[in-house]
Amino acid sequence: MSATLAKGQTINFYQATMPIILSVFAIYLTIGIALGVLPKFVQNNLGFNSLIIGLVIGLQSLATLVTRAYSGKITDTKGAKKSKISGIILSVIAGVAYILAVSCQSTPLLALVFLLLARIIHGVGESFLVTGALTWGIGLVGHEKSGKVMTWNGIAMYAGIAIGAPLSIWLSKGFGNLPAFMLIMLLPLISWISTAKLPAIPVDKDHIRTPFYKVIKTVAGQGLSLAFSSIAFGCIASFVGLFFMEKNWGDASLAFMTFGACYVLTRIFFASFPDKFGGFKVAFISLIIEAAGQIMIWNSASKAVAIIGCGLTGVGFSLIFPALGVLAIQKVKPQMRGTALGAYVAFVDLSLGLAGPAAGLAAGWFNYQAVYLFGAISCVLSMIILLFNKK
Repeated sequence: MSATLAKGQTINFYQATMPIILSVFAIYLTIGIALGVLPKFVQNNLGFNSLIIGLVIGLQSLATLVTRAYSGKITDTKGAKKSKISGIILSVIAGVAYILAVSCQSTPLLALVFLLLARIIHGVGESFLVTGALTWGIGLVGHEKSGKVMTWNGIAMYAGIAIGAPLSIWLSKGFGNLPAFMLIMLLPLISWISTAKLPAIPVDKDHIRTPFYKVIKTVAGQGLSLAFSSIAFGCIASFVGLFFMEKNWGDASLAFMTFGACYVLTRIFFASFPDKFGGFKVAFISLIIEAAGQIMIWNSASKAVAIIGCGLTGVGFSLIFPALGVLAIQKVKPQMRGTALGAYVAFVDLSLGLAGPAAGLAAGWFNYQAVYLFGAISCVLSMIILLFNKK
């Protein structure tokens, strides 16, 4: 069993964070795999419409949202490492539920029930894993590097989605849906192994906890701006594959990969910007770029233009989370960091949970391309909120 870090002690940044980043990457591969295969599976194999697709996609984020308070409490009172391990176990269980859904696809309604169950469990697992991983990383390297910790964890998150989605599309084309869902069950084992030897961080059991609703209020300005900015990502994650099918452009693997590559490269080369130039400035410029990417997809007349729009969206969205996150966690005491991060990230869950069904309605009323006008408008709303919450 690994040791516990002494209070006030820190360790080398990369020694501490690289195992956590690998762990987060493995879990987000499972999330990307699900996003890549689920829309077509729900539509083609089970025969349900775009609203049900949006519900299936969005339910994971809603499940994550409603458990953020609890995962933050567990992280602060029981330890970040225990919280993260709970997320890994739940991800394995979600994989089993996905496999049961595939096994029951001849009975679409039963398969849908298993899918919804899988999405709920997957979402709860994500809640524990992300809150635990971020709090653990910041606790190991120190508060002054919190922006960098969030930046690198974000790289792991969206790289996992960007690689997992096309991987699942490729697997489903050549081998059917079952191998993709089996990977969801197996990848959490890599997540567990990667951090098994890292020291835990001490828990201050005597600290009087601030109620979650008060923490939510404290970070609400940054959280709401983050929520509206995340809708653009939700639009790509939920419907870019079906948009490409509607236009007869083939599968959307390259769109997912371009979004992910641009997202990751922006974070790699500009990881220090939120700490160096301030969260407000970095977030506002990023939102302009993200909105431009969504408008490009909305107006795209060719596959190439749509893919470039996905890339711009990735560049813009990349630094918004750490930029606003640095502002958010400065508002709370270190003992409440897990709860504050849980509250802050909960706004992403709310956003993605509502974005799927809302974008599904837009697609049903108009077409899949109109979804990206919805994404662009959301970015503009995020800018307006940010202007009123500079600090």
